Amino acid sequence: MKKNTPATIKDIAKKLGVSASTVSRALKDHPDISQETRELVKKTAQELDYQPNSLALGLHSGKSNIIGVVIPQIKHHFFSAVISGIEECARQAGYNVMICQSNESFEREVSNIKTLVSLRVDGILISITKETKSYDHLFNVMNRKMPIVFFDRPPHATLCDRCIIDDYAAAYAAVEHLISIGRKNIIHFSGPDNVRIGADRKRGFIDAMKRHKIYKGDEQIFKCDKFGEAVKIVENFCKTDNIPEAIFAVNDMTAIGAITSFTKNGVKIPEQVAVAGFTNGLISQVTTPQLTTIDQNGSLIGQKATNLLIKRIETQIFEPFETVIVPTKLIVRGSTVKDAETEIGDLGF
Repeated sequence: MKKNTPATIKDIAKKLGVSASTVSRALKDHPDISQETRELVKKTAQELDYQPNSLALGLHSGKSNIIGVVIPQIKHHFFSAVISGIEECARQAGYNVMICQSNESFEREVSNIKTLVSLRVDGILISITKETKSYDHLFNVMNRKMPIVFFDRPPHATLCDRCIIDDYAAAYAAVEHLISIGRKNIIHFSGPDNVRIGADRKRGFIDAMKRHKIYKGDEQIFKCDKFGEAVKIVENFCKTDNIPEAIFAVNDMTAIGAITSFTKNGVKIPEQVAVAGFTNGLISQVTTPQLTTIDQNGSLIGQKATNLLIKRIETQIFEPFETVIVPTKLIVRGSTVKDAETEIGDLGF
């Protein structure tokens, strides 16, 4: 056996002077193999550091015990929290996890799905990219009876299993909070409309503003879901002296971009402008001031989505489709109320 080459069943058989089939059956505790031989084979396997080929076993049994995960960005705190929940739940159920990153690229998402299918994973958990407008590559997999559960960013279509939060209700609550502290001229930094979460959060903003009769139309909405984009827009606000009283941002990094730019331009947070975000990543607690935000409960989303996927895998019953809604919280901090940190209720039921 070459150095650093993984041991095989043939290596064990050669060392013991028995057939490979005898070794294979001994490792599976086949009753035709004596107890003495089984123990000797297992001892030798341990000495040679033999590891079963899970892919080969999967091909033989029709089940790999591997769950595929496709996420837009691993570096994003929310998705890291989701992965933590997925892995905890999967390992408790005896599954391994294979993670792919689409990096917000539709082409890479399609490639990720093809790779996972070719590796014969038992099921797939996915949060689609900002670019994804066609779902054929996903529905084709579902039609082949490989279960898929969407989390956080599902297709607009409802004919699929989903684990989500109530983005509309959470956004509505965040805007209600800004209004409750006396802000009327409120701006929304929104995400892409083709992604359901962006559309729902914008809808929550609009409806809350309309309820209080302070919605002026599209002039209060800016397509902006990145730190750098927020910095530039806020710089323009400051140059034209057209500074809003509050900003509700589609995610934390965008909100922090706004805070950074306002602070650089001498605008006080929250005295002059109140800022609220959406995620409750670690960075929201280390900004000055700390960021008011919606806690998305990423770890619980990961656990719930995995439980649903494993149920589909093990029962092989794929319908009716389910939508699991995970509760959220509004956490009030210093970016909207000076020196405050308060959790406000469970949202999204």
